[in-house]
Amino acid sequence: MILDTMGSLSYVPLITSAGPSARNIPKTGNHMPDPHVDSPLYRLINPRSMAFFGASNNISAMGTNLLLSVQAMGFEGPIYPVHPQADTVLGLKAYQRVMDLPEAPDLAVIVLPTRIVNQTLEACGERGIRNAVVVSGGFKERGGEGVALEQELVRIARQYHMALLGPNCLGVANPHHRLNTTFLPYEGPPGFIGLASQSGSIITQLFEYLSAMELGFSTAISVGNEAVIDVVDCMRYLAGCPHTKVIALYLEGITRGRAFLEAARSIVPHKPIVAFYVGGSETGRRAGFSHTGAMAGPDDVYEGVFRQSGVIRARSVTELFDFCWALGSLKRPRGSRVVIQTHSGGPGAAAADSCGRAGLDLPALSEETVEKLADFVPGTGSVNNPVDLTFSRNPQDFFHDIPKILLEDEHTDILMIYFLTPSQVVTRALTQMGVPPDRVAQEGKKMTDQFCRQVVDLIGRHDQPVVGFTFRSFEEPSVKGLLTRGIPVYPGPERAARSLAALTAYGTIRWRLGGGS
Repeated sequence: MILDTMGSLSYVPLITSAGPSARNIPKTGNHMPDPHVDSPLYRLINPRSMAFFGASNNISAMGTNLLLSVQAMGFEGPIYPVHPQADTVLGLKAYQRVMDLPEAPDLAVIVLPTRIVNQTLEACGERGIRNAVVVSGGFKERGGEGVALEQELVRIARQYHMALLGPNCLGVANPHHRLNTTFLPYEGPPGFIGLASQSGSIITQLFEYLSAMELGFSTAISVGNEAVIDVVDCMRYLAGCPHTKVIALYLEGITRGRAFLEAARSIVPHKPIVAFYVGGSETGRRAGFSHTGAMAGPDDVYEGVFRQSGVIRARSVTELFDFCWALGSLKRPRGSRVVIQTHSGGPGAAAADSCGRAGLDLPALSEETVEKLADFVPGTGSVNNPVDLTFSRNPQDFFHDIPKILLEDEHTDILMIYFLTPSQVVTRALTQMGVPPDRVAQEGKKMTDQFCRQVVDLIGRHDQPVVGFTFRSFEEPSVKGLLTRGIPVYPGPERAARSLAALTAYGTIRWRLGGGS
């Protein structure tokens, strides 16, 4: 079931539906009111300085690896390792006790044995530290004594008005602030996907995965056991985050069902939310409980919660980020009619089938459009939908002239293009044109860049979203060139079609919840 309180009664929501809780977590800085900067989570996610407990000069220690991730990200504020014996830790001056620190830093990161976590947190509170990430496990998820330890952890956080993330989490990756407390170094650019996850691995192990698509996180928050800060608090923070265009959720259970509904319904009209829930099966429920102590519920109950709140449901981690890719980078379509452009019959037919299975429509093209296409499509091709060139002598036709005609058709709500420009073919063409061997690579890059710019310029002049798919590698220069310019190119038509269905569904959801078309 979906619970509004945890069985241990230790849960204290950091943010209520009315705003920051009565714990009155202090704000920092002088600024105009801002729902992002004024959030109680702001200094936890955007710290100016941090204390680090559990890092050493031993590379086998988890705390050491987390501090190395912080350093690799280039965190710009002072870092104060606290270590009872070492004078320096990873080249940084170390302090024996938290009371020895030259200031009360914005954030404490604690990666210590469970038995000393609570006393360390209390010392942080006494020093004036008001934000903490507790990476250490062994609390509620272990049952027995761990439940009591987590209750004590909450009591300490309450006493010192602390915003506490965890325990049993990996903390925060905020590449826009050069912050990464997770196990692996951050890869790729800062992005627009804001993630609240009940699994730390779903954050840190997907850096490379997203980077391959030229995607990245705006902020990714590992909530762990949610002793103080929970998914709902993170949703509200991400709703106000200016870098976040779409919110992703990895869920093993929802603790505050009513608060989740209220928060989602208030956010979705302005910013889409996509959720992947893994607790709906018995095997998923058992895994989630042993992982974070999450209280999962029947799949149909969560399905209803998502529908009521306007949250778009993904059925896998792949779909979670595929949907976020479309929702965060594509224009909003006016309908669900998709026109497909291809230069091969098989991929075109596969795309048409995928669109149909995803509930999208393939309209017939207008007579005017068919007439315009006659000059570009050979007799061996097709001017139906999908539009199939089979072969094009002039790349200008494929990258500009034909998509321009299709986007001008009144029946086109979305344009889907099969991109196939193998670098070997470009090299072959330039060689046959007499380009000297030592200039082929440079001229090929210039030609590819020109094609990609034409697509981007064309998209900028039209209101409809344009999405690509391919069976080639993301490292193919033409595909890479489109990805780096913000054009989604999915590996196969099935993923593209499902993502477009999510995009069109969001338009309907926004209208239903009063957010406009």
